[in-house]
This record gives sequence, structure tokens and C-alpha cells, in this order.
Amino acid sequence: MPEPLTSPAFGSYSPDDVGWLLHDLGDLALEADAATREAEIQSGRANYAESLPIEYVPTAEYQALYREALERSSRRIAEAVGVVTELALAARRATPVFVSLARAGTPVGVLMRRWAREVRGLDVPHYTMSIVRGVGIDETALHYLAEHHDPGDVVFVDGWTGKGAIARELSAALALFAERTGIRFSDDLAVLADPGHCVTIFGTRDDYLIPSACLNSTVSGLVSRTVYSRELIAPGSFHGAKFYRHLSGDDVSQAFIDAVAVHFADVAPEVEARLRAEAGSDVTATWVGWQAVERISREYGIGDVNLVKPGVGETTRVLLRRVPWKILVRSSARAEVAHVLLLAEQRGVEVVEVDELPYSCVGLIDPVGVGPTDAAGAA
Repeated sequence: MPEPLTSPAFGSYSPDDVGWLLHDLGDLALEADAATREAEIQSGRANYAESLPIEYVPTAEYQALYREALERSSRRIAEAVGVVTELALAARRATPVFVSLARAGTPVGVLMRRWAREVRGLDVPHYTMSIVRGVGIDETALHYLAEHHDPGDVVFVDGWTGKGAIARELSAALALFAERTGIRFSDDLAVLADPGHCVTIFGTRDDYLIPSACLNSTVSGLVSRTVYSRELIAPGSFHGAKFYRHLSGDDVSQAFIDAVAVHFADVAPEVEARLRAEAGSDVTATWVGWQAVERISREYGIGDVNLVKPGVGETTRVLLRRVPWKILVRSSARAEVAHVLLLAEQRGVEVVEVDELPYSCVGLIDPVGVGPTDAAGAA
């Protein structure tokens, strides 16, 4: 059984913050330009996790926008972290274990662990592992967790929900794993933001900017998104990822954690009050986001819900890593999505204002796999 990777050998978070249940792919050349990746993915010749988007350093203008967004929203995020952490702790009353889904879930898992330690005095283990839409969850990582912890103590963590594809993938993958092995993990998924109404453990259902969605590896421990292909990952190994050491000069991973955590003591009374006020309220997963995505797919003649990426986080990913076609923005949310508008302008992507949109914004991927992009995925 492989062992978790930790900093400084892998990742830039403190070794106490997270154990990476990942296989280090070293310097393998896995990056491809956005147009090439899009053509391979949409043709069905490759899964999106078989290659990586090219990591690049954002422009000075964009980095300034990130810092402004972090300053504006860090306290709001701290409150959401407190709420989701308290709900996750209540769901696992004995010895909880946080397992974030790399990589959007990793910063949130680090923040949740820090809240548990600083506010509640609990030392909660935190790992991060891979799940790939269309492939499933890393079963080697699940076996590792089952050998070292009670599966009933594990709560899975992600950054946000869009239409809920990963929530569905998680449920299906864990059910299949239980059928094969008899080992049962709960498919509870705790997220910072649930604008898609896909889960029951969440910090907020508002669709606002989580600054960690603005950047790629430089706000996620300098680690790539996860990689899986049978050619690269041997049986019994964790799914893979790369550690981008060469971007260390632009790394803000720890700074992001610190900027949010500094508000924990201040927001603790608000978190407690909100939990009391919302106790017993209906948090049923209605999947309204999925319904909206299906409607948008029909209205714009796309015919594939996987090419519709709802919410601020997913729209940002479309602009950073895919070949965008159009960006839909709710008229009243323009101030919340300034970074999305800047990225769309830089990439020459049409922005369409839509009054009745259940999300702040929605990214539409080019359904024919071509669009205005260069090798770095930017204009």
C-alpha cells in the first residue's frame, strides 16, 4: 500500500495540513493546449483526466483582481468554513476524518481542519484524493483509508457544486466499491458552496466567488489536477498528479488559508447563531442546478450537459482550462464576477446577460472544440 505524500517533497501546504493520496508523476510531459485537449475530450478519444491543461502565471491585472476578491470575501468565506465544518463534525461524532477531493476540495479541507483545531481544539486528520468523472474514485486511496481509519468516520469534502456531477459520481463510485469489497463509506459530501442544491452539508448555497477558484495550482498547494490513465497509473497505485515547483515564486496557497483563517475567532459567534437559527430547516437536495443545466443545454442547442458549467467556480475553470463558447451572466451579479468578465475579455469570449439565471454565471464550452485560445489557454 503506498503512503501519502507530504510537503516539502510534494505540495506546498504544511505536512500537518494534508496528506496527498496521490502518485507523483514527476516531470512527465502531460500538458496540452486547450484546443487539442477539447477535441480529444469531446470526440471521446480521451478522458479529461488523461492530460493536463498548461499551467501559466496569471497577468498582473488578474492577480490584482484575485487579491481584491480575497480581501472582499475572506470573512464571508470564513463563516461558510465554520458552518460546513461544524455540520461535518456533527455528522461524525466520534473521530472524524476529512477527505477532500483534489484539487478544488483541497484548500477547503485544509481550512476545515484548521477550524476544527483552532476553534474546537480537535486534531482532525485530512487527506486529499482523486475522483474522475467518467472513471470513478481512486479505489487504492479508499483501501488506504479503510486500513487506517473507520470508513464510518470519513466525510468527503469539495469546494463547491455546479450541476452536481461529482456528487453523483461519488455516490455511484462508493456504491460500486461497497459491492466489490464490502467496505462502506458514506457518500455525504461537504462543500463550501452548494448553489446547485446537490448536497445537505454546506457552508452556503449562495453562488459567489470563492477566490481559490480564481487560480490553478498556485492556490492549491502547487499541485496539478489529478491524472488517471492505465498507461501511467499501475494497479495498486494512487491516481497521479504533478508538483509544479517552478511556480513557487507565485504560490499563494498558504496566504489564502491564512487570509481566511484570521477571521475564525471573529465569525465564531455568527457561525453559532446561524447554526441555531437554521437547525431543523429543510436542506433537501433538490438538484435545481441540474435541471437548469438541462434547460440551458436545450436552449443553446448544445445537447450535452457536460459542456454546460454552472456557477462562479465552474465558469472560472472553463475560462482557465477549456475552450469557452459563451459566458452567461445574471445581470444583478456583475459585481460578483468581475474576474470572469476580465477573463472573458482577455480570451475574446462573448458575455450574454440573462435576467432569470439561477447562478451568478454559467460557462458554455465550445461544442465543436474550437475557439479563441493560445497554448496557455489565454488570449
